[in-house]
Amino acid sequence: MSKVALSGKYRAYPEYKDSGVEWLGDIPLNWSVCRLKQMLSSPMSYGANEAAERAITSEPRYIRITDMNNDGSLKNDTFRSLPWDVANQYLLKDLDILLARSGATVGKSFIYRKDFGNCCYAGYLIKASCDSAKLNPEYAFWFFQSAQYWQYISSSQIQATIQNVSAEKYGEMYLPLPSSINEQNQIAAFLDHETAKIDTLIEKQQKLIELLKEKRQAVISHAVTKGLNPDAPMKDSGVEWLGEVPEHWGVSRLKYHCSVKGRIGFRGYTVEDLVDKSDGALVLGATEMTINGDITLNNPKYISWRKYYESPEIMLQKGMILVVQRGSTVGKIAHIDKELGMATINPSLVLLRDLKINSKFITYSLMGSLIQHKVKMQTSSTAIPMISQEQIGNYVQLLPSHEEQQQIVNYISQNISKINDGISSSKKSIKLMQERRTALISAAVTGKIDVRNWVAPTTNSDENEAAQEVTA
Repeated sequence: MSKVALSGKYRAYPEYKDSGVEWLGDIPLNWSVCRLKQMLSSPMSYGANEAAERAITSEPRYIRITDMNNDGSLKNDTFRSLPWDVANQYLLKDLDILLARSGATVGKSFIYRKDFGNCCYAGYLIKASCDSAKLNPEYAFWFFQSAQYWQYISSSQIQATIQNVSAEKYGEMYLPLPSSINEQNQIAAFLDHETAKIDTLIEKQQKLIELLKEKRQAVISHAVTKGLNPDAPMKDSGVEWLGEVPEHWGVSRLKYHCSVKGRIGFRGYTVEDLVDKSDGALVLGATEMTINGDITLNNPKYISWRKYYESPEIMLQKGMILVVQRGSTVGKIAHIDKELGMATINPSLVLLRDLKINSKFITYSLMGSLIQHKVKMQTSSTAIPMISQEQIGNYVQLLPSHEEQQQIVNYISQNISKINDGISSSKKSIKLMQERRTALISAAVTGKIDVRNWVAPTTNSDENEAAQEVTA
């Protein structure tokens, strides 16, 4: 039984029975199970296989997986359209449900509402139109967010050996059905209300994280460009976007204080070069770099010894710096604080080595808002964000004395440690709330909790109560 049912706040149904579906488990005695395809007003259908090239607001919006926000809304900055004559057979009706059928987002669901305006849908999506006399679309949509649903999707992918779930496979899926449409309506209304409370708390924590990140960035940026002495005489840096810097600091380029190395193209590697831990060297990529500038090895990968020894210039050692050169996290920085053993980098990273000044000071300088803004400026017009080794080498590097560099490093490390703790705490809270949300949905749509007598409060609910439930 779910964690929610054990909390004591919600009661169970009087009696249960085996659903006959292994991944659903027990359901209330008066519930049934039915395949999705038997509760639809028309067969499930695939969307249009058309390129997303137009953006004409008078035409139907062309919905793709990338347009869907996690909160059920549509993104404003990804609008694409199809001509009416092409879109007509793919137009959505109020409360139609879209299901992603392939790729990393397989299983993701979206419910269309008429307030979105005229919309059609793309080929990697499958439309399910519920027969409202049998299945409330809102109830179905909540089921598509349950742990049981994701268990079905996961097992379907394993059986297919690829990330793909067809319309036929979706149609064969069993749904637990309450004894009446009214009961489905009640469960949907309950989840609308209760998850909204949790979502509000999650949003507050997310905003807090953003504020803490801004504070961390401000601490780093000010220290590495203005120093720690507020009374220090200042001078024009000679760099327009940098402004004034302490008078006694030098102004240089990064390339004069380290070597910038990357994996040479013809020395790249393929999946065939990835091996077990005992058969090769550790290879790091952007996913091993944390937002705090550390290295994490939660899911390490290893490359063959042949490929490792082929590129001695990118063998990793303590004190070196990693920079993400391309991709969605371009400009991300990490400092190697400990020995990693035999290790190298993948083609998305560059390595700063042979450092002639304090490596942590360089790390914080690169993490500062001025350099990060420079990275964004250099990558804003490219289809795939990328910075070259030459661009990295030409970044401005300020030069306090060696003693002052260490003082700045100590100051930043001490101050952002507290901020990082706050961010970690908020992330932990969000994770607990998300788990609570999923558990609540899963319990309600499978009858582990009985909400038939639930009544929506007439006034705004107490958020403290929701917070206490989440952390209980």
